[in-house]
Amino acid sequence: MNRRAPIRRLPSAHRLAGVLVSISLAGAATGPSPSTPSPAAAPMMPVIVRAAPGAARGSEQAVEPPHLRNGVNGDTDPEGPLTTAGELVGAPSYWEEGITGRGVDVALIDTGVAPVEGLAAPGQVVNGPDLSFDSQATNHRHLDGHGHGTHMAGIIAGRDDDDDALEDDDSDGGIGVAPGARIINVKVGDYGGATDVSQVIAAIDWVVQHRNQGGLDIRVLNLSFGTDGSQSYKIDPLTFAAEMAWRKGIVVVVAAGNSGYGTSRLNDPAYDPSVIAVGAADTKGTEDTSDDTVPEWSSRGDPARHPDIAAPGTSIASLRVAGSWIDLNHPEGRVGSRWFRGGGTSQAAAFVSGAAALMIQQRPSITPDEVKETLTSSATPLPSADALGQGAGLLDLDQALHAPTAAATQAPSIATGIGSLELARGSSHLADGMIELRGSLDIFGAGWDSRRRALETRLGMSWSGGIFNGNRWAGDGWAGDRWLDTAWTAPSWSGTAWSEFDPSDNYWTGHRWSGGTWSGHRWSSDTWSGNRWSSVEWGS
Repeated sequence: MNRRAPIRRLPSAHRLAGVLVSISLAGAATGPSPSTPSPAAAPMMPVIVRAAPGAARGSEQAVEPPHLRNGVNGDTDPEGPLTTAGELVGAPSYWEEGITGRGVDVALIDTGVAPVEGLAAPGQVVNGPDLSFDSQATNHRHLDGHGHGTHMAGIIAGRDDDDDALEDDDSDGGIGVAPGARIINVKVGDYGGATDVSQVIAAIDWVVQHRNQGGLDIRVLNLSFGTDGSQSYKIDPLTFAAEMAWRKGIVVVVAAGNSGYGTSRLNDPAYDPSVIAVGAADTKGTEDTSDDTVPEWSSRGDPARHPDIAAPGTSIASLRVAGSWIDLNHPEGRVGSRWFRGGGTSQAAAFVSGAAALMIQQRPSITPDEVKETLTSSATPLPSADALGQGAGLLDLDQALHAPTAAATQAPSIATGIGSLELARGSSHLADGMIELRGSLDIFGAGWDSRRRALETRLGMSWSGGIFNGNRWAGDGWAGDRWLDTAWTAPSWSGTAWSEFDPSDNYWTGHRWSGGTWSGHRWSSDTWSGNRWSSVEWGS
């Protein structure tokens, strides 16, 4: 019988009951615009209420057995240590060998990172460019007003200890899977989660072009989002950008998707076969892996392309951003003052990104293909989970630690990136009033020539200073000075900046997509592939 390290449980006083609720925004009204951050002012959001046992089942109905999942340490106050992300996948076996991800940079393209406790140590997070709409407000730049990016960063590399303790192989301060790794924060999502594919491609290109500049050593890229774009990965501009990062030696880890679009197809760019596509596993809160399953909402793909591996993705406790969009709209997900529960393939991908960082520190010359093959070949098959959903099985770092490096070279890619930017968006579009951003235009309204963009990406010429696609998207350099004292007086999130949010200073001015209230279809909780922020999903 397969068993994992003991999982400590949440005290009964903190167990929350209820049916499974998930946000479904595709083709429907969206969440609040940045100008309306408070719960009282936010428009209502459509939800899918998963049916109770015995109810009729449809394509968007499911039964979720009510029981406790992965939570915080039940033996301590919830303000104390978590049953950490690392413990859930066997990372302490690496930590005991002095392997914490030290020296490995993990680029996180997301909604930013807040310097909350667990992510506030000097040098723990370095800011890349802020390509989000928040970047025009200096008090919001780089910071996570949404809450998603900080949750991912906590899983990947959160820690409460100092460097000396980690050097002494003391894992007590570890929160994330690779607590010694450094997060490179590349923000593309704003307070409400809004972003466009053109921003994400620009961010990936920035990571590739700057991966070894300015003291960076980016070896892992975490992409916890996706669209329902369905053109062939061989021509899709987003999959091409991700694939180019892989070819340049970066392990690209992508969330498989949460079936939020009503289909089991893997999201774009997870359906590109080069990258590591990660599905979610439900560990049931037990040590025994024989009862683990893949939640119905985790995208399965098809026999030709399905998740490569599964990782924990239900009721994952990570770092909370007080006053963020998620925190205000899903207060039931809070656990104490520091923690927040979230679940989805976003969280699952973050586990695998942390695992890749550990493996790279252990084996510095390992290639992305070898990382992928070694992680998948050492995964634990789940007998109670379907083959498509779990891929090779559950991420298992106890097994990976001493597994031989798997010799692997994936078939040469034939992706070209010359396809349609519009089709890469799928059904998700930004809107300014009644006007939606569609067609071959970036967020500035500038024309997008996919062939030229692909050529410049290949040549490492997408960025020239802060110029991308003919407009200034960022400064000539980036904020490599980590967290500025002028931005934060303490390593905590007060929420004040967001409760006083002023959209008038939030957008690039002088271009088509500026001013006004962002509404309509946009990247929010549906395409940030971890969209289950309510602890009623996992309560008992």
